[in-house]
Amino acid sequence: MLVTNVLAQRTPTISHITQEQIRDIGGQVDLDCSVHYAQEYPVLWVKYDRHKSVESLPLSTNSGLIIKDSRFSLRFDVASATYTLSIRDIQETDAGWYQCQVLISVSNRITAEVELQVRLPPIISDNSTRSLVASEGESAQMECYAGGFPPPKMSWRRENNAILPTGGSIYRGNILKIAAVHKEDRGTYYCVAENGVGKGARRNINLEVEFAPVVSVPRPRLGQALQFDMDLECHVEAYPPPAIVWLKDEVQLSNNQHYRISHFATADEFTDTTIRVITIEKRQYGVFTCKAQNKLGSDEGQVELFETIIPVCPPACGTARYGAAAAVAPSAGTVAACAAVYAAYVFRRIANTRH
Repeated sequence: MLVTNVLAQRTPTISHITQEQIRDIGGQVDLDCSVHYAQEYPVLWVKYDRHKSVESLPLSTNSGLIIKDSRFSLRFDVASATYTLSIRDIQETDAGWYQCQVLISVSNRITAEVELQVRLPPIISDNSTRSLVASEGESAQMECYAGGFPPPKMSWRRENNAILPTGGSIYRGNILKIAAVHKEDRGTYYCVAENGVGKGARRNINLEVEFAPVVSVPRPRLGQALQFDMDLECHVEAYPPPAIVWLKDEVQLSNNQHYRISHFATADEFTDTTIRVITIEKRQYGVFTCKAQNKLGSDEGQVELFETIIPVCPPACGTARYGAAAAVAPSAGTVAACAAVYAAYVFRRIANTRH
């Protein structure tokens, strides 16, 4: 009888509580709470928010669950007086603090707590940059943020591991700043978030750089005989795509029986432009100008067409080449016809000389 009274007078104690737990989403965890001298007192597991923004949620009392969730279960081991709260298929919302409580009275309780941290793979946030347009010479800034646990580390790369404007092939941080953008900086950038959970996350960010046209001429001087065709070419690099015109003697040329103009966009920033001078007459020899212009500026290139005695093949033999398009090889019959035309042409020149 004396022993019973002594035990009844002992204050309940929590002798053991599980230490901090870290689990992957979808995993399982056991939270143990060992309580002594609490046979006459309620023992609860409670999930609560340390910041008190959410009310505490009672999960169990003594050996029974309160919450109706099949992912939760409770075990009680009599020998060790241990209450074990098990959670399987762990979700992100399960992260937080779990408190073991022994209710002594309305105003008195004994508590111990353990934190459950749920490891989450990185997820790129919606407030991250998706694409960016900048003019050459301006500054540009791309931002990338990600959620997950542990907090992800952010890094930047370029397509094909090209060198970044900041130097090197990798830049670490949430914000990639470019002090002065050059047209060579355009392309795809990769924002990568990694925290050791899963494969990480990546977002492709396209940087478009607006720049004034740059015109190059692959063959500045081209010769062709009278009454034959000749193709003159210019390569244009610009963004936004420019307006392109051909001029001769400061007069803009257009498609007609004397000229055929073609533009071939090989990429957003590259255009090949060709003008075919058809059945050349004496007045068509001279300097041709190809001019490209967009909102940032203009540039031009010049091609000189001069007279030759020998017809140039192609295109005199019936083979055309436009920009990067493949040429079609002339047939034997075409070559023979071209040779016959040339022979007749030479014969006429000789005859005229004699007279």
